[in-house]
Amino acid sequence: MEELRPTITERRRQTRNKMYRYIYDAEVPVSKQQISTSMGYSLPTVHQNIAELLDAGLIRPGEVQKSTGGRPAVGYTIDETVRFAVGISVSATQLRFLATDVRQNELAYKLVPLSSSEGEKIGEQIAKELESFFEEHELDQKKVLGVGITFPGVIDQEKDVIVLSPTLRIKDISLSAVRRPIRFPVFIENDSTSGGAAEWLGLTLKEREEDFVYLFLENGIGGAVFIDGHPYLGSEGRSGEFGHMCIVPGGRKCNCGKLGCLEAYCSAFHFTSDIGLTPEEFFEGLAEGKESHLALWEENLNYLSIAINNLRMAFDCNVILGGFVSAFLEPYLPALRQKCAARNPFENRADYIKLGKYPTKAGMRGVAWHFMEEFINGI
Repeated sequence: MEELRPTITERRRQTRNKMYRYIYDAEVPVSKQQISTSMGYSLPTVHQNIAELLDAGLIRPGEVQKSTGGRPAVGYTIDETVRFAVGISVSATQLRFLATDVRQNELAYKLVPLSSSEGEKIGEQIAKELESFFEEHELDQKKVLGVGITFPGVIDQEKDVIVLSPTLRIKDISLSAVRRPIRFPVFIENDSTSGGAAEWLGLTLKEREEDFVYLFLENGIGGAVFIDGHPYLGSEGRSGEFGHMCIVPGGRKCNCGKLGCLEAYCSAFHFTSDIGLTPEEFFEGLAEGKESHLALWEENLNYLSIAINNLRMAFDCNVILGGFVSAFLEPYLPALRQKCAARNPFENRADYIKLGKYPTKAGMRGVAWHFMEEFINGI
């Protein structure tokens, strides 16, 4: 890819950017005439900007469109291979790496055990494994836009710290200590917020106009609130910490130290690790009808329905379920919806509950998008 030539004015740059975004959002290659008609630009303006984008390697000719008489028009689409970003998920037991291109297509994936939950040691392990990741999958490091990292915890971007991560059992960890060993630009974000961003990106342009709440179900429980296409973070950056809503006053002790949190009842740790099973083993036993599994799952669905109904009462919008637990939920979605509907005084249905498109890799996709968005904004 060549560098884009600087434009004479910012207005010219904005025109070029809008044209690139139009091509990016189009489901099929678009012709110069279509761009001119849809965007209201003159054909000479379209010709000039298309030429600049082609020269920079940002777009490429797509499939020739069907002719309606005369010479068929050439369509244009973005070149998704021009750059890529890496999303990394840090959990209680492992690191996961995902490389995605400009279209968010998966290029490579890797999982390794986490060796330490100390900030600098996490950064050192990520830096080391990142080099192996690039080598193993033959990824061109010159095309790397940056590395996004998610943590299951409250992150204060201004103070540059992980304030608290009950799942990792860490507190006040310096983000700069994590970034320091990594030789690429690094962005660090909460895993649930990043997961919600990925699900928003997976919606159609029309669906993106609707607000939604994202409930992230993994070894810990988190979430995010998306309003007008943007995450609502709250005054202290703690919005969406749904796992620490109290659903049973005086109940079980949570990893955060408090009693009766949703996370103490509905996290994967509760119905897997606590009984010595992997998620796959638990859901296999559940499908086989094992009584112990059925009883535990019935309890889980009851508490989960309380939480989801509370979110519906508070936000009155769709609730999207994500995280690796959601990958197993489809057979049990009717029962969960029925329980939620029974708790709701205003409606007797719960079709507002949706399963996310990216149950296992949403956080990594969402945090990698931080660099894609920067890249697209700069065109």
